Amino acid sequence: MKNVLIICAGGMSSSLMAKKTTEFLKSKGNEIAVEATSATEGGKMIEKGNFDLYLVSPQTKMYYKQLKEAGDRAGKPVVNIPPQAYVPIPMGIEKLGNVILQELPDQ
Repeated sequence: MKNVLIICAGGMSSSLMAKKTTEFLKSKGNEIAVEATSATEGGKMIEKGNFDLYLVSPQTKMYYKQLKEAGDRAGKPVVNIPPQAYVPIPMGIEKLGNVILQELPDQ
């Protein structure tokens, strides 16, 4: 099972995106769990390194550089979510699922 974390401003919209994206990925046969956290917790979560991929929501992209540096130290990928993949409608969920499948490291 792969684990992905969305880092969002408050963790509210990302919780919905995480739930819907997990359901979408599982419906396609992928064992990937998506969770969400706030930007204030994001850096700490990256340093713990418990996730395979870290995604930065569009509204927190101003923190991308410092989150990416934390990811580099932890040896984990940190990726910006494109705005069109951060919409809780089927097309947005599918785009976010595809970003995850493309960016997840093969292990």
